[in-house]
Amino acid sequence: MPMEKHEYLSNVWKDGIFDNKVVFCTGGAGSICSAQVRAMVHLGANACIIGRNVEKTENMAKDIATARKGAKVLGLGAVDVRKPEALVAAAERCAKELGSIDFVIAGAAGNFLATIDQISSNALKSVMDIDVLGSYNTLKATLPYLVESAAKYKVDGKTPPKAGTGGRIIFISATLHYSGTPLQSHVSIAKAGVDAMSVSVCIEQGPKGITSNVIAPGPIADTEGMARLSTDDGRKETPRLIPNQRMGYVKEIADATVYLFSDAGNYVNGETIVVDGGSWHTQAIDKGSFKYPDFLLSGDTVTGVAGMKKSKL
Repeated sequence: MPMEKHEYLSNVWKDGIFDNKVVFCTGGAGSICSAQVRAMVHLGANACIIGRNVEKTENMAKDIATARKGAKVLGLGAVDVRKPEALVAAAERCAKELGSIDFVIAGAAGNFLATIDQISSNALKSVMDIDVLGSYNTLKATLPYLVESAAKYKVDGKTPPKAGTGGRIIFISATLHYSGTPLQSHVSIAKAGVDAMSVSVCIEQGPKGITSNVIAPGPIADTEGMARLSTDDGRKETPRLIPNQRMGYVKEIADATVYLFSDAGNYVNGETIVVDGGSWHTQAIDKGSFKYPDFLLSGDTVTGVAGMKKSKL
């Protein structure tokens, strides 16, 4: 369904900043990645989104194309990111039909809820294959095009780029592994690998003009992930545990994407941009007797535990 601009992009970005550029995105039919691509298309880019479900991917491509008159968006379904040859073929088709690949979003992912003793080796391997190997295969398939784009659209940070930017990749990760998250050991392991991969790309490909960064979303409202991995009661409780006191929206992930791909993100490389309203910082807070943030806002003194403040202090 076509979206209003304010639903996927803030008003601070100048129209046309990605004119004549192409973004390649795995997982592009998903709630978050489709918003990222939609924002890029609105600002001038053409796009190629990759997915396994043919109908869903093709329909989303048509939907994203409504973001800008004349936009070209390819929807390539039946592509499994675990198969390198499939991604190589998809990248070749993208470059042939749209002219280049200037930006890449590695967004394909798999997830479910289970404790580590309930997760079989095959289940762990499945998540690792989609998240880590899938991201690696995406990188390998598109890297030659990114190197070419980076060379074509060099930036020095001092002079305005004459034809914009290029040669940039974003990996979509998570914050689950920062302090540990129950029921998410498999995904935590995988996302830690994705984060490490991005840094390696920065170090090794940076001298060629490539920038490689991670976006780590927190709880994002109205997404497939939240619907699948949380209960109704859990979604109602979630905002209370976030310093910003609300869940995020896909627009906020899209804005971070535009920042990293634009002239504003020239000197950001090998970094993780966390977009979660401060959520991961409260993961270790006692959510039992001292509810966050109610107790903090009450001004009460902790009582009833051995580690409470002494009256003389």
